[in-house]
Amino acid sequence: MNYSITEAQFGQRPNVDLPNPKILETLGEDGMRDMIAKHYEFLVQTEIKGLFPPTKEGLDAAKKHAADFFIQICGGPRYFDKSRGAPRMVARHSPFRIDSKARIIWLKNFAKAIEETNLDEELKKSFWNYIDIFSIWMVNSSDNPQGVFKT
Repeated sequence: MNYSITEAQFGQRPNVDLPNPKILETLGEDGMRDMIAKHYEFLVQTEIKGLFPPTKEGLDAAKKHAADFFIQICGGPRYFDKSRGAPRMVARHSPFRIDSKARIIWLKNFAKAIEETNLDEELKKSFWNYIDIFSIWMVNSSDNPQGVFKT
């Protein structure tokens, strides 16, 4: 599958469509948690590893929170709201310097994790379309490369 990365304009908040709920139906909660865990394991091997907790305990907690968020976004139980409150993801990410380069690394590694799932192409595309646009919201430092890549 081709994973196109939408250009991120600093300060932009484009409309984002939620992913297809069939993603969660197909993966199940365990599959979603596994995909998120793989994503984080890939990320801590990259040059943006400093954006993530350095301890196993901290990283495990971050994986859980992220999986709770994505389960909720895909129509599942509101685990994130119950444990962390309203998502407010822009505010939660504001302490970290996230530029377009970090966003692209985050997305490329998410594509690797998506490819390791049993999702069909349509569901992969639905999830990708969500995270591609959602990730633009997290960019909080100016610097704007764009890219397209294939797994």
